Amino acid sequence: MLHVAKKIIRTLKNLRQWIKSAGWRATLTWSVCRTKKVLGFQQPSSLKIQPRQARYSVIARLGGSSDMSVFDQIFVFDEYACIRKISFPLLILDLGANVGYSSAYFLSCFPTATVVAVEPDPGNFELCRKNLAPYGDRAKVVHGAVWSSCSRLVLSRGTFRDGREWTTQVRNSEGSEDEATVEGWDVLSLLQLAGGKQVDLLKVDIERSELEIFGDSSSSWLPKVRNICIELHGPDCKKVFLDALRDFDYDLGNSGELTITRNMQRRATSVQLVSDHIEDL
Repeated sequence: MLHVAKKIIRTLKNLRQWIKSAGWRATLTWSVCRTKKVLGFQQPSSLKIQPRQARYSVIARLGGSSDMSVFDQIFVFDEYACIRKISFPLLILDLGANVGYSSAYFLSCFPTATVVAVEPDPGNFELCRKNLAPYGDRAKVVHGAVWSSCSRLVLSRGTFRDGREWTTQVRNSEGSEDEATVEGWDVLSLLQLAGGKQVDLLKVDIERSELEIFGDSSSSWLPKVRNICIELHGPDCKKVFLDALRDFDYDLGNSGELTITRNMQRRATSVQLVSDHIEDL
């Protein structure tokens, strides 16, 4: 009896969180779907649902997919609420866009922004493209993965964490003919593709590829970035990331699994200070 009571209390708390963050419409849609499943009705393969924080409905795959877990993170627990205070972002790079929920969130929060959403997994990419289609030219979806250089990469599925769609990784190709390859992009190439000179928000969730992109090559593009919101996958990833930012001043924060660096500015070196002083004379 106590077990049942705890389960009811947990369900009510979850329902309250859904209503508070995702809104009544999304809560009702999801509740009806869950109730039908409990009553033995066949569950559809996907669900169209409208969260309060998104201008348009998004599609979520059901049947064991990770999509509703991602939906929870972004729309129910509102992990990206911490970045809403960024002033007038024009260009956002969504690296590891999954099925587009984070991009939809950004496009809805920042009506002046353009988002380049980069996703390597073919299934995720197709759903991302559908979810962002209503935003028109403000959303550009790239089937690829971010890397330290432009190259051909290999998809690695089902080997990291719970093995679902949100854990797809990439690695360097070893030249095997049966490898599933995907295009690798460096950040400067993505910036060029977007036609911008500065990244106002760099969102990063790339399943340990942060070890690659925040290596030595990051010095060429980090000065062009104002704010970063990143999920770091392990202490080694955290070290590489913070080491890459050692020459920058920034405001550091956290939200759930996210690490946020705001208002990034490169520190002036002694050589730069001397040069600036000479110019002022």
